[in-house]
Amino acid sequence: MVIPCRNDAEFLDACLAALAAQRHPADRVIVVDNGSTDASADVARRYGATVVEESLIGIWPAAACGYDEAMTDADIIARLDADSRPHPDWIARLVRAFVADPGLGVLTGGAEFYGGSAVTNYLGEHWYIGGGHYWIRKWLGIPLVFGSNFAMRTAVWERVRDVVDRTNARVHDDLDLTIRLRPADGVRYDPQLRMPVSARPVQTVSGLSRRVWKVATTFAASWPEGAAWRRRDPERQTTTDAAPGGDWIPDDEWAPGFGR
Repeated sequence: MVIPCRNDAEFLDACLAALAAQRHPADRVIVVDNGSTDASADVARRYGATVVEESLIGIWPAAACGYDEAMTDADIIARLDADSRPHPDWIARLVRAFVADPGLGVLTGGAEFYGGSAVTNYLGEHWYIGGGHYWIRKWLGIPLVFGSNFAMRTAVWERVRDVVDRTNARVHDDLDLTIRLRPADGVRYDPQLRMPVSARPVQTVSGLSRRVWKVATTFAASWPEGAAWRRRDPERQTTTDAAPGGDWIPDDEWAPGFGR
């Protein structure tokens, strides 16, 4: 379990409390302290989490640091954010899905916003996240991995860890990760796997605009890897892209899942 965190002690406390109440406990919770000046690290240690430090500020550097730490002793790496509040059955759903399907490489879900107005929460969930996921799925051909709510096999991270733009704080880490994935990695969206997340990203026009603009900068930074023609090129869909257990070909569903 990986949680990037920067100056989010109050949210982190609620997140770790929700993880402590899971029906299926996490084997290990890793909190990546991304240069916090508040009590985030102390909160993490109080809940028994492993605290690792990443001095390069940004969600991608922090998340990648956490994935690297997790891969030393985990077959499945789960990810959520400090302002996530997982439902009690969240980990159990992840475990059941990966045990049931050896070809499943990445499992992601949607969001339920909290803390905003009814209108803000609805627009954030159905327009910002839902709309983002719809167009990304149309363009990339696989579900968008939602950074606040997903899990992946360690083998998937091992394949992409050196090709993602992991030191770039100006891009969406989850979109960049999605761009590097292929259908052979077994990427699946579960509409029942929903994550309560803070409405902070969509409560102001400026905040929402920055996050939408980062979609363009993410594609620009990874170009031409995210080009539709490149992803349809049969020569690039090699067996080296496949996760252990065989290929999983996604169906035609699409649903919310756009990260912060």
